[in-house]
Amino acid sequence: QVQLVESGGGLVQPGGSLRLSCAASGRSFRSYVLGWFRQAPGKEREFVGAISWSGGTSYADSVKGRFTIARDNAKNTVYLQMNSLKPEDAAVYYCAAGLTIGSLKAGGNYWGQGTQVTVSS
Repeated sequence: QVQLVESGGGLVQPGGSLRLSCAASGRSFRSYVLGWFRQAPGKEREFVGAISWSGGTSYADSVKGRFTIARDNAKNTVYLQMNSLKPEDAAVYYCAAGLTIGSLKAGGNYWGQGTQVTVSS
């Protein structure tokens, strides 16, 4: 009962930056933790990061220090600020919702359609 819509994907050069947005709507969306996953062709889905209603965050080791998650509760939106992008960051990025950060990291309950991020010179 939570709808998630991602936006902001595109083409960026290595070392560049990109900000993804995920707009959430539906009943009791504030009860959910929001986060991001990514999946590159031929690879497993990978957890990127998550943020709780109160602002607590969790990040994958591969993006710590480069990516930042923020949540605007008034706009029902979660953001993924990606800096110092590497070719290995190229993937389809999915917004996800779960009851807790732990459960979201384990798989999540709701998913957006994804937005493509391409990192290439």
